[in-house]
Amino acid sequence: MLSSSRLWIPAAGADLLLILVFAAIGRDAHARGDIVSGAFMTAWPFLAGAAIAWLAVRAWRSPLAVWPSGVCIWLGSVLVGMLLRAATGQTVVLPFIIVALISLGVFLVGYRALVALVVRASRKRQRRV
Repeated sequence: MLSSSRLWIPAAGADLLLILVFAAIGRDAHARGDIVSGAFMTAWPFLAGAAIAWLAVRAWRSPLAVWPSGVCIWLGSVLVGMLLRAATGQTVVLPFIIVALISLGVFLVGYRALVALVVRASRKRQRRV
C-alpha cells in the first residue's frame, strides 16, 4: 500500500476535514444553529482522538493504509472522542456512539479503501501495458 512519508499531510488533512464534515452533518441534522463554529465544538474531541491515534500507531509511516492506520485512527477518534465528551459534560448516549462508529468508519476507513482500490486498479492497468 502507499507508504510514502510525503502522503501524511494530505491524509491528516483528509481526516481533519472528514471529522469536521461528520460534526457539521450531525449539527445540521439536529437543527443546531451555527454549523461552522458549532462543528468545531462538536468535532474537537474526535480530532483529539484521531491525533492521539495518529501518534500511537505512527500513521505517518503508512498514512493511507486501511490497516493499521485507518482502523486505529477511526477507533481512536471514536473512543477518545467519547471519553472526552463525557469528561466535558457533553452528550454520550448509545445511539450517538453507534452513529459515530458507523459514520467515522465510513469516512476514515472508507477513503483509504477507495485509494487502495484506485492504486490497485492503476497497477493492474500498468502491468497490462
